[in-house]
Amino acid sequence: MCVQESEEVSEEMENLDISKTDDNVKIGSLQVEGELGNTQKENCEKNTSSSLSVIRNSFPMESISEDTTIAEIVLFNKFLPTLRSGEWSDIGGRLDMEDTHICIADLAKNFGHSILGEEEAISFYGVFDGHGGKGAAIFVRDFLPRIIVEDADFPLKLEKVVSKSFLETDAAFAKSCSVDSALSSGTTALTAMIFGRSLLVANAGDCRAVLSRGGLAIEMSKDHRPCCVSERTRVESLGGFVDDGYLNGQLGVTRALGDWHIKGLKEVEKSGPLSAEPELKLLTLTKEDEFLIIGSDGIWDVFRSQNAVDFARRRLQEHNNVKLCCKEIVDEANKRGAIDNLTVVMVCFHSEPPPPIVFQRSRIRKCISAEGLQNLRSLLDG
Repeated sequence: MCVQESEEVSEEMENLDISKTDDNVKIGSLQVEGELGNTQKENCEKNTSSSLSVIRNSFPMESISEDTTIAEIVLFNKFLPTLRSGEWSDIGGRLDMEDTHICIADLAKNFGHSILGEEEAISFYGVFDGHGGKGAAIFVRDFLPRIIVEDADFPLKLEKVVSKSFLETDAAFAKSCSVDSALSSGTTALTAMIFGRSLLVANAGDCRAVLSRGGLAIEMSKDHRPCCVSERTRVESLGGFVDDGYLNGQLGVTRALGDWHIKGLKEVEKSGPLSAEPELKLLTLTKEDEFLIIGSDGIWDVFRSQNAVDFARRRLQEHNNVKLCCKEIVDEANKRGAIDNLTVVMVCFHSEPPPPIVFQRSRIRKCISAEGLQNLRSLLDG
């Protein structure tokens, strides 16, 4: 739930700072680009130049810089993920359930389409967090995947297709609301598509996708909240404002589908401060990538990204059951006092559980100065 109500407890907002690089890698028909984000000051990754050719992408994606040698490229290209997925939802501390989700193993086949010249299935996963009702969340869940598949450029121009499909779905929902005002509501939307070794995440709102790469949490999306500096700048440039952490004093997110009934957020003829356009991140999966967690914001209210990855790794190492792991994340969120609807979708890229992380013993000698030793003795002596 993102709409501000007089009886709601205001939630603490965080401004996520995402570090950026500009390396794009073109593989096959897809332009591959990803992002290694700061996980709320928990992670630090060393960036080096890739030995692969670099090409500029026309879409605003943030990139991931990978350490790649010529010897590793052969192995890198041979990796194909073995997909396993699971999901779990709970009403949490709300009176109504407004979250919904979707998992489709083969997107084209699911809608009766065939992809000429392509053997790999395109998998589709999504989490939709509704507010002001569940009409928008259900509409987007059912309408968006079909719009993507039926686009003439699918799947060769996947980034372009996904961005356009979010906007077309939003416009279609506006028409539905004009016929049936009872549908009036809004929803955030986060989708993940896996095609061969490529992972494409599209996000509009404050659901979050986090990739585990060798146990390190990599944020594949940015929370679109009014406290985010770049989002606030965009909002104000379109005539909107932020009041007490809410967009135009009404909404807790700056990007969402729907909400056409809220005056001043969206305009048919011109762009309003509330945008349905998703931010995209695309990267190539490697053998180090273990799983992807997609969660509604209720999960991230009580889990940090790295904490969620650590928790999931431990559970998968115990039983290697993806659906059970999702249930355990939701149960743990409830134990931690989550007050929102809770939804988790997880996609694993290996049939085996994540391996234990081996820490190397530090070779740095630890020493203390004579002055420090004296101070320590004084403290111990009282």
